[in-house]
Amino acid sequence: MARILNLIRNKYLIAFVAFLTWMLFFDRNDLISQYEYRSQLNKLEAEKAFYTLESAKAVKDLNELTTNQSKLEKFAREKYLMKKENEDVFVIIQEAAKEEKKSSFFGN
Repeated sequence: MARILNLIRNKYLIAFVAFLTWMLFFDRNDLISQYEYRSQLNKLEAEKAFYTLESAKAVKDLNELTTNQSKLEKFAREKYLMKKENEDVFVIIQEAAKEEKKSSFFGN
């Protein structure tokens, strides 16, 4: 019992526990903040990777469109529905097949 009282009265242990408590819970950079910062960093790095890939695709597409006339024509036809003189454009929209399912309590 006396040993426990001596440990509790030890000023270095009290200072260490107070410092540890302060750093873990009350400091500006506590554990919860560090976790939130880390998750935000991971999210931003994923967004950066996504936008880097999209930017590379856009640069590739731009390069193809500026150098290849047939790609430019295909892009204009598909994206903006452009056409040549004396040409008709038909837009076909496919609808999903509708299936009517009849259910009953008897399994018919």
